[in-house]
Amino acid sequence: MDETRTALPVRILGIDPGSRITGYGVIDMVGVKPTYVASGCIRTSDGPLEQRLAQIYAGLSEVVGLYKPTDTAIERVFLAKNVDSALKLGQARGAALVCMANHGLSVAEYAARRIKEAVTGHGGADKLQVQHMVTALLKLSATPQADAADALAIALTHSYTGNRLPSASSGRSRRASTGRWRL
Repeated sequence: MDETRTALPVRILGIDPGSRITGYGVIDMVGVKPTYVASGCIRTSDGPLEQRLAQIYAGLSEVVGLYKPTDTAIERVFLAKNVDSALKLGQARGAALVCMANHGLSVAEYAARRIKEAVTGHGGADKLQVQHMVTALLKLSATPQADAADALAIALTHSYTGNRLPSASSGRSRRASTGRWRL
């Protein structure tokens, strides 16, 4: 009898929320090797904020339906100098979090500095460095748009942690100190 086991792939959806552009990146992990699946941006119209939030929700819902992730990760809110921008970012994150919860998915949260450090080795890396490393790590033929590259970096960061999240319907709680939340 063959005792070799094949590792089940983990499909990770990374989300880089924004009220104007929300990036998404999908990778598969089989063992320790990340493989690119898809990435892109959900661009909202110039309408009222509530309409843009609905567009983010609908776009991410479509991404979840199409790619069927087993894990999701999002960038944690950071303090911004512009309070209005920070509030809009928080609301965009909220739309993404509710979308994931309504699809039965838990969400891991990672600070921007941790994401940059995981992907580039330097927590103060700029967007171009993140794009370059995401392109190299996933062996992409072209550099993804900045928001999509950030989302792929978030997915890669989650893959490096080795933390599998239960689905939101499993009833297990998550602690904020670990960067993982159950919605």
